[in-house]
Amino acid sequence: MIQQKIQEIKEKKQAIILAHNYQRPEIQDVADFVGDSLDLSRMAANTSARTIVFCGVHFMAETASILSPDKMILLPDIDAGCPMADMVTVESLRKLKSIHPDAVVVSYVNTPAVVKAESDYCCTSANGVRVVSAIPDGKKIIFTPDKYLGAYIIRQTGRDMILTNGFCPTHQTITREGILELKKKYPQAIVIIHPECNPEAIDAADEALSTNGMCKFVASSEASEFIVGTETGIIHRLKKENPQKQFYPASPRTVCPNMKLITIEKLLWALEKDEYQIEVPEDVAEKAKMAIERMLQL
Repeated sequence: MIQQKIQEIKEKKQAIILAHNYQRPEIQDVADFVGDSLDLSRMAANTSARTIVFCGVHFMAETASILSPDKMILLPDIDAGCPMADMVTVESLRKLKSIHPDAVVVSYVNTPAVVKAESDYCCTSANGVRVVSAIPDGKKIIFTPDKYLGAYIIRQTGRDMILTNGFCPTHQTITREGILELKKKYPQAIVIIHPECNPEAIDAADEALSTNGMCKFVASSEASEFIVGTETGIIHRLKKENPQKQFYPASPRTVCPNMKLITIEKLLWALEKDEYQIEVPEDVAEKAKMAIERMLQL
């Protein structure tokens, strides 16, 4: 049985498996820890394991490598990237910084390590509002790459930010019209949505939350039905933790092809062969770590 082999090799190699909430159900079930970007970053920083197998996408494994340079970081599929992260380059950010030399740069964790190295702060969808609120009033802020998360933070904080034109293609499958149709079908359901969605869709929802925020909200809510406005992989965890409640995807098309590249067979292979090892150059990692640690301190 593959799952048993994974456990045996993991124990032998003193490895830990971290899985994002969007991973396949069988990956979530075999992982030591399932969470969002913020929780996984904290786990990577604090674990005593010698090897971290990161079931997510490339920028997440890079973040783990930055926080734990003494550990082996494995990504079971080297092609598991993030389209949003690719929408900002170090060259484009440097150009923007040259136009606004006094600005503070806040980069969503969904960015390459080289972009984090050019940033003052990182943030996740869970703590973006907190990070931006901690920056002194009157300070100009460049926010990259997600224009929709940036717009959500602006609405929550009232801060004026310069936004770059990045977005998550998967979350753009969720529309206001689709949510309103589902609300007619399930009038008792609470709509929870990710802030990577467009503002019109967010306005049609009851709560805008990170993925871990969704898990906590559902667990504490007295409601029994939820329309879930994020990548459909999280519904496995929600059902597992709340078997008495019902969950409906805001759109059946909200499936991230990159998050689904990792399979149970690839996970086993990664542990057996120590592939693919993710390393960040020391000079880049040193700069990027400052921005990540500032986020974690908040």
